[in-house]
Amino acid sequence: MSGKALFSLVIAALVSVGVYMSVFLVYPHEQAVITQFGRIEKAVSEPGIYFKLPFIQRVEYLDKRARYLEQSEREVIASDKKRLVIDSFARYKITDAILFKQKAKTIFNLEGQLNGFMDSSLRDVAADLDFRDIVRDKRDALVEAIRVSVNVKTQRLGVELVDYRIRRADLPKENSDAVYRQMQTERQQEANGIRADGEKVARQIRSVADRNATVIIANAKRDSEITRGEGDAERNAIFAQAYGKNADFFEFYRSMQAYEKSLARGDTRLVLSPEGDFFSFFGKSQGQGAQ
Repeated sequence: MSGKALFSLVIAALVSVGVYMSVFLVYPHEQAVITQFGRIEKAVSEPGIYFKLPFIQRVEYLDKRARYLEQSEREVIASDKKRLVIDSFARYKITDAILFKQKAKTIFNLEGQLNGFMDSSLRDVAADLDFRDIVRDKRDALVEAIRVSVNVKTQRLGVELVDYRIRRADLPKENSDAVYRQMQTERQQEANGIRADGEKVARQIRSVADRNATVIIANAKRDSEITRGEGDAERNAIFAQAYGKNADFFEFYRSMQAYEKSLARGDTRLVLSPEGDFFSFFGKSQGQGAQ
């Protein structure tokens, strides 16, 4: 191979390397920052093929997709002075690559600052809410307030906090038993109050019912005595009328009733003189008189 041909081959190789080193590709999920001697020249966020100065400019790729950030457990104090352990996580994305490189520089530095921002906002927001609000009643409002507060701080870093969530909010283990006992005591007191109110109402109802029952019974006894008196009067009138019609038969009938009542029970024993008035209708002369 001649020297001229070798020189041409070397030139072609250098040109190929130069072209290769000057072309870079940006994918849809990426954005690129071009730096020259450590100074930021520009950022590319649209996908496509781009060119840079070989050996002079460098390309750093950043993900445009949301990234997941796990936040370690934090202990906060609610407005009612209860301590809570918060376990949370967040998702963020880089919205301004140049600002991100100028302020945060690396993902590691950014996530460290984000953790600090979230911790500070969590403590500030939680301090205005009580235990029930954080755990149950105002959880959604809490996480949204933290997200908005953190976003105000991350805008100057070229980053947006897409989402913030509390995975678990609970009392420290050493406090759980005491709080559960307090809740149990409160529920027991509430139940006792309800029972006392119910017993009071029950006594009132029973008192009214007893009074009404007494009145009803008294009225019934009054009516029964009146009815019994009227019946006795009518019976006596009938007896008097019957006695007036046949005095001997009436006397005989009353004696038979007396016998029936006296000997109603099978074990009744009477020791009387046969000549007594009680047996007058069993005598011969009375029997003849009855005829």
